[in-house]
Amino acid sequence: MADDSWQLRRPAVDRSGHRCPAVEGYCSAPSVEAGRSISVHVSADPPSPVLLEVFRSGYEGGTGATLVSELGPFPVTPQPLPAVGQRRERHCRWPPTVELTTEPGWRSGVYLIRLTALASGADSYATFVVRNDRPADLVVQCSDFTWQAYNKWPSQWSLYDDGLKKWYVGPEVAVGFDRPYGKYCQIVDAPLSCGSGEWLLWEYPMAYWLEAEGYDVGYVSNLDLHRGTAGLGRAGAFLSVGHDEYYTGPMFDRLRAAVEAGTSIGFFGANTCSTLIELAGDDEGEAAAGGADEGGGEVGGFGVLGAGDRAPTIRRVDRFGPERPSDTALFPEMADFPGLMPSENTLIGGRTDDPATGRGDWVCTSPDHWTHRGTGMARGDRVPGLVGWEYHGDPAPIPGLEIVSQGPTHHPRGDGRYSTTVYQGPTGNTVFNAATIWWADGLSEPPGYVRPTEFTSLAGPDDRIRKITRNVIDRLIATGRRTPAEP
Repeated sequence: MADDSWQLRRPAVDRSGHRCPAVEGYCSAPSVEAGRSISVHVSADPPSPVLLEVFRSGYEGGTGATLVSELGPFPVTPQPLPAVGQRRERHCRWPPTVELTTEPGWRSGVYLIRLTALASGADSYATFVVRNDRPADLVVQCSDFTWQAYNKWPSQWSLYDDGLKKWYVGPEVAVGFDRPYGKYCQIVDAPLSCGSGEWLLWEYPMAYWLEAEGYDVGYVSNLDLHRGTAGLGRAGAFLSVGHDEYYTGPMFDRLRAAVEAGTSIGFFGANTCSTLIELAGDDEGEAAAGGADEGGGEVGGFGVLGAGDRAPTIRRVDRFGPERPSDTALFPEMADFPGLMPSENTLIGGRTDDPATGRGDWVCTSPDHWTHRGTGMARGDRVPGLVGWEYHGDPAPIPGLEIVSQGPTHHPRGDGRYSTTVYQGPTGNTVFNAATIWWADGLSEPPGYVRPTEFTSLAGPDDRIRKITRNVIDRLIATGRRTPAEP
């Protein structure tokens, strides 16, 4: 059942292409425990009464979202653009428009607050995650560190903008969470994304499908995994979905410890855990301890925040694993990274491979493997365009690791090769690596979803990919084990 009642009706993007000054806002924290409060900070130019409608995003009976609360309208005035910080960070520090108290019974999920300026009808979203600590089949991580890294609000102020290069990938830029999400800046032109980060583009189709299939899902943010509030032990399986690029040292260490303790993990994305970041409360806050390298040393100056809900500032400080040939060729500033972190493929099974971006068909190379059971696929069968726009290759030398799909990728900068992998953890738990950001496009096309096109066209939902995903999810849950404490 299609339903667009929750979608943006008039996302008034300005000439920068990245913000909606008629009405825009942000939440005081990326994640909140059900029953607790967050504040919502809104600006409207020109001044206008603003209505706030809170929707839970997911399957919701096929509608894509359900209204759970309505607040206001409140009188809202224009708020100032914040000053530029030492590393080009912008902290809005707008006064709160309203304190939003979530209900204890609200289901875990991604919540979209539709902000509507009643004077003009312009609207945009503010976004937050509701988490809880109850047992679930799956814990799904929202990749909001990556959402914020690519957030250009108000114009050219992402983690990739140093004021000189179009794409900068060095350590001397930071971004903060206390600002609105602008319209997403890559791959797909989707004004409906205004204020929602990357959620509607890469992760929402997976959540929609999981919930439609009847899986019991709990949602957390990257910050929850970093702080140890994700509750990994309450589910046998953890999922990383879509474009989950930016990790702290503690995030990597927690997932590696979770695998050792028996948690199964499904990496249904790519470019995952490629870049190390450090966190700080803001540019006036105190730095905390850094992430650990393989030898237990410290990398960077921050890394571990307290357990409060304060929104962080992030800065890249290293890469995971050895340098790829294209890294410093395209981004010479990456030579400033110390290169102390272990390879992400030691956790995932594969890693972002040279030339990092590429597109291709997903090819069946292991038709007799349990992942393909019931698909009817034969060796060489293809799912058109499913691989991209970033992918994993470079399979790790993990004993028993299996490559269940492998094939070429193509890009004007050069060709590569992706590898979908699976390996068994020490307790019989399972770690699956889909190796493509676009995996969820093969599962569903829910209301409000815009299909990307970049050098190739995706074919959309495919019963073979749905069956493989059921096989994998069921194996993750069956082989993973719940642990009494967070790793």
